[in-house]
Amino acid sequence: MQASTKRIQEHIETIATFTATPGQGTTRMSYSEQDVQVRHYIKQQMAQAGLTVYEDAMGNIFGRLNGKNPDLPVVLIGSHFDSVPNGGAFDGPAGVVMGLEIATLFKEYNLVPEYPLEVVALVEEEGASFGGGLLASRAIAGQVSTADLKSMRDSQGVSAAERMAALGFDANKIAEAVRKPEQLKAFIELHIEQGPILEQSGEDIGIVETIVGLSQMIVTVEGKAGHAGTTPMNMRADALLASSQLVQQVAGFAVAEGETVATVGKLQVFPNGANVIPSKVIFSIDVRSKDQQKLDRVIDQIKQAIAQAQTQFIKTQIEQPIYVKPINLDKEICQLLTENSDKLNLKSRVMVSGAGHDAMVFAGFTRVGLIFVPSRNGLSHHPDEWTDYDQIQKGVEVIFETVKALTKAKAE
Repeated sequence: MQASTKRIQEHIETIATFTATPGQGTTRMSYSEQDVQVRHYIKQQMAQAGLTVYEDAMGNIFGRLNGKNPDLPVVLIGSHFDSVPNGGAFDGPAGVVMGLEIATLFKEYNLVPEYPLEVVALVEEEGASFGGGLLASRAIAGQVSTADLKSMRDSQGVSAAERMAALGFDANKIAEAVRKPEQLKAFIELHIEQGPILEQSGEDIGIVETIVGLSQMIVTVEGKAGHAGTTPMNMRADALLASSQLVQQVAGFAVAEGETVATVGKLQVFPNGANVIPSKVIFSIDVRSKDQQKLDRVIDQIKQAIAQAQTQFIKTQIEQPIYVKPINLDKEICQLLTENSDKLNLKSRVMVSGAGHDAMVFAGFTRVGLIFVPSRNGLSHHPDEWTDYDQIQKGVEVIFETVKALTKAKAE
């Protein structure tokens, strides 16, 4: 193996120290103090690997190796560096570290690519800060506007545009972050599996051929506040009671459809007093399926149920900030990843990804490859999330060989 397990471990463990919750997992919100800290580290490591470092209007970090012909389309590799609250050290950073390690290997072996190589560290993939997942890759795809960034707000009520401005990024220039299809040759991402299949089967590499489609919706239910002790039950407009009935329906639609999952993961109750009838509830719905027809049917059922929940006293509203169809990744890159896994004597399998990754957005306008490495006990979004460093090394090796082929890199 050419990739360094020691370097990989050092990067992962250093990045893990940049958290707002030491000892309680990784909490690294986009544009936070911890974002600034890890941003400095990543840029420093990119520079040491011989890359030219720059940031786009969204705050994504790039390290570029021009190679022989800088006008050719770019081979882009990497992942995201934000986290969910109290998450793990590997979700996202493992893919960023893959990019750093491959850039270092290019430098060590004096490899000069014909096509430019760029390593990217993406912000706000999780959607934990502003409620919109895959935000950075969607910005690169031209799916995010200045108005979106000004309207999206975090739990403190501060807009994404304001958080960006605090770090020197201008939401008014978000169009400058857009990459056109002709500017990219391919995007390749490494990610932990976040599931148990690879570990249970004793396999090293999961080669993703399909990513499930997903929809993220935000539902607002409005009623009327009142005193919990003096308002008769038949005279209430309880927003939480109406919401709870909808939540049960959401799960039922997915179960009845099959091969579909639906999750209500975030719930805000107003005014949130123990002795006050809830006047407003805002909750999120996440729906996923590899079958677009099933996905669309469940979404339609949810929308109908929310519309039917309206009464004289209860008002409902639904927004759908994210809708992505199931994505089939590039067959030739999947085949190349498989061949390189075989050459390295690694055990691999073709997989469907139940999680949405930045790769699914990039697949809308360029060729994409995505590999998984095993997750211990299938655990993710948890402080105990773990992937052995030698397993990440194996994934890096597979992508390294693939990137050499895609960039037509040669030693000089």
